[in-house]
Amino acid sequence: MKGKVCVFGSFNLDIVAVMRRFPLPGESLTAHHSMMGAGGKGANQATAALRAGARVHYIGKVGNDDFGLFARRHLEKTGFDAITLFTCKEKPTGNALIYVAGDDAENMISVYPGANTTVTAAEITRCQPTVAAADILLVQLENNLNAIQRMIDSARASGTFVILNPAPWQKINDALLAKIDLLTPNSTEATQLSGVTVTDFASARRAAEVLHRKGARQVIITLGIAGACYQRPRNSSAFRYFRHSRATPPAPATRSMARSPPGSLPATICRRRRGSLRHLPHSALNALVPPIRCPLMPRL
Repeated sequence: MKGKVCVFGSFNLDIVAVMRRFPLPGESLTAHHSMMGAGGKGANQATAALRAGARVHYIGKVGNDDFGLFARRHLEKTGFDAITLFTCKEKPTGNALIYVAGDDAENMISVYPGANTTVTAAEITRCQPTVAAADILLVQLENNLNAIQRMIDSARASGTFVILNPAPWQKINDALLAKIDLLTPNSTEATQLSGVTVTDFASARRAAEVLHRKGARQVIITLGIAGACYQRPRNSSAFRYFRHSRATPPAPATRSMARSPPGSLPATICRRRRGSLRHLPHSALNALVPPIRCPLMPRL
């Protein structure tokens, strides 16, 4: 049976302009391509989990506006098992303005979180049965932190496995880290969380050890094109690293979907019985490498 993954996270409407170069301050440039589409770390990861074979229940919040209507229509067509989409009357749907420039698809992004940061305690309470029925809860840090904390508390009370992708980075305390079964930062986020500058596998291992002392049970640190590493606490033999193949270089005008691996990872973990989720199978680590690629999209 397919695993059940509950994803609580953001929905943003992405407006993308593809240009030969970035405009200078005060300069107007004509884009040679433009697109509008669904985004947000939560919605992206929910979609990745679905495509990897999980049964997904997505929970998010949008504004009472045209972007919110777009969100509902898009999510209803995606194929999730279920959707819980709250509406905020005071703030608009989250949105991102994205410039993509040059052959290497370098990008500049401005994100307005809007309704994503207005999730209430009452709305979290309404989601408790959904979280309790899931094998895995996947969360990020693009919603208001008090709502994220309440959602994690609900999962812990139900015995649901909790994965935290700590992006975009917010300062979180050790008490929250101690409630996380699997933490999946990239090198920048691992540096911010641990105080150890992460530049390679050796420094990633030192950062993971600090994060274990702070309470995180299992840690995967993604290192971009270099690959990823995994470590469990109190067991030096549990450290593993996974390198990207150098035989297939990235194609021009593509991006590595930096948040897709944490999205597809729950589906891989769910292939085990629920009672054995506390330690990751080797196949779950392989889900991180290589990343999924899609054309003409910036790194979010």
